[in-house]
Amino acid sequence: MMAATSGLFSDLREIKKQLLSISWLCRERGLMHSVKWASELAFSLESIPLNELPSMPALTEEDAQDLDAFTLAKSYFDLKEYDRAAYFLRGCKSQKAYFLYMYSRYLSGEKRKDDETVDSLGPLEKGQVKNEALRELRVELSKKHKARELDGFGLYLYGVVLRKLDLVKEALDVFVEATHVLPLHWGTWLELCNLITDKEMLKFLTLPDCWIKEFFLAHIYTEQQLIEEALQKYQSLIDAGFSKSTYIISQIAVAYHNIRDIDKALSIFNELRKQDPYRIENMDTFSNLLYVRGLKPELSYLAHNLCDIDKYRVETCCVIGNYYSLRSQHEKAALYFQRALKLNPRYLGAWTLMGHEYMEMKNTSAAIQAYRHAIEVNKRDYRAWYGLGQTYEILKMPFYCLYYYRRAHQLRPNDSRMLVALGECYEKLNQLVGAKKCYWRAYAVGDVEKMALVKLAKLHEQLNESEQAAQCYIKYIQDIYSCGIVEHQEVSTAFRYLAQYYFKCKLWDEASACAQKCFNFNDTREEGKALLRQILQLRNQNESPSADLQSNAPFLFPQSVSASNTPTRRVSPLNLSSVTP
Repeated sequence: MMAATSGLFSDLREIKKQLLSISWLCRERGLMHSVKWASELAFSLESIPLNELPSMPALTEEDAQDLDAFTLAKSYFDLKEYDRAAYFLRGCKSQKAYFLYMYSRYLSGEKRKDDETVDSLGPLEKGQVKNEALRELRVELSKKHKARELDGFGLYLYGVVLRKLDLVKEALDVFVEATHVLPLHWGTWLELCNLITDKEMLKFLTLPDCWIKEFFLAHIYTEQQLIEEALQKYQSLIDAGFSKSTYIISQIAVAYHNIRDIDKALSIFNELRKQDPYRIENMDTFSNLLYVRGLKPELSYLAHNLCDIDKYRVETCCVIGNYYSLRSQHEKAALYFQRALKLNPRYLGAWTLMGHEYMEMKNTSAAIQAYRHAIEVNKRDYRAWYGLGQTYEILKMPFYCLYYYRRAHQLRPNDSRMLVALGECYEKLNQLVGAKKCYWRAYAVGDVEKMALVKLAKLHEQLNESEQAAQCYIKYIQDIYSCGIVEHQEVSTAFRYLAQYYFKCKLWDEASACAQKCFNFNDTREEGKALLRQILQLRNQNESPSADLQSNAPFLFPQSVSASNTPTRRVSPLNLSSVTP
């Protein structure tokens, strides 16, 4: 795989020429996001001499005839006067002018839709606002497509229209066709990414074998939470010669954010800001990390800095919203997320963050609407599915929250938080086998909050499965202390249970050691003292443990677990010296 990748990037000078050429073609057609992407990549590569610079594309006879109208219309288009641009492009024959004509009509419809979305304050109406131009555009572009008169840009626009009309299968086919006709247009690859739901679907697509496909694969792996594969791809791109690319650096930071490697992500974002200090893109993700770490001064500095650069960018509004949220000013935070959505109603992060704020304000109906809008924008946003699950959990509707937690888990199969939430749902529904599976799986994938084993232990306690409960508590204590965590909310519970368990087994040394550990916690101190007195009394009576009860000593986790229960294996009692902090 690495050899194949290096072969695609063997001539970086040629790749730079291609990037400069596609940047020019996209700029002519007003596709500025694709221009920015190509320009950033080109900037990260070595300069090429004047005599090797690519020449501007030659004008055709039709281009020459439409030149005056195209130049005028493009000036109006750049000023966002889309209807005016479309009016002066009527009847133009060249591919370039036809694309700008259709694209102006499309953007005019989108602008009208966004204006209506902002004006309609009721959250229910927002999803019902449509771009009225889409059906007409589809009919006209369909005729051109059947006549094979669309170039790569025309196919891209046709695919966008089909996707907006929820004709996913047709849109997918058109976007794949567009990648073959014009493989260097990044916008087409991004649209394709939005339609591919899983890795299996990707295998059945016939895509061009071009260097840009490697960027596409890295991007889609990041979107689908296949972070290990994504990081491998980005590393291979860096090794191929794109080490200075701020795009790749930002994507790697986002990937680490997605797997909650917060320290690594923060380090990369800080490095990115040194290289590109006026960058606003992805800074809302950076602010999420600062929020999770509770870094108020850094988040305040970022908010002020972005405000100075451009206070009317959605990312800036989200950063300021996060800042107020960290200060527990949730009404102000929600106000800034609403402001972000007025600037761009399709901005995913703002919908999700606004849902979180409504949850903090106990406004569950508004939170549900915000999360639903986030899912409308991107069905792969696990945070919105998880948020809906939490909301319905507050409303005590366990069947609903089970559905939403399942969807979140499908998107993040190795996220322990989703698994613990699922386990709690199963427990409430008295589906205890399912709950055990979820808690065990949460522990196996790396329990972020260190609560899965405790919940599993308590479940065994309820079922009077004392051996399994003791096993879980032992492993929990070992995990907590091995991570260097001295105080955790359930450590006292674990020591109390183990002290009582060893007492029942008449293992006085172990029971005594656990009871002494209970002294460190306010809620278990008295129980620990009482148990020690009982142990002392029994020892004075020279009572020895029976063979029967000793055989009930706890055991450690084996490598595998059955579907219905935690398996058992007898080992020596807990060695507290190995877990003392």
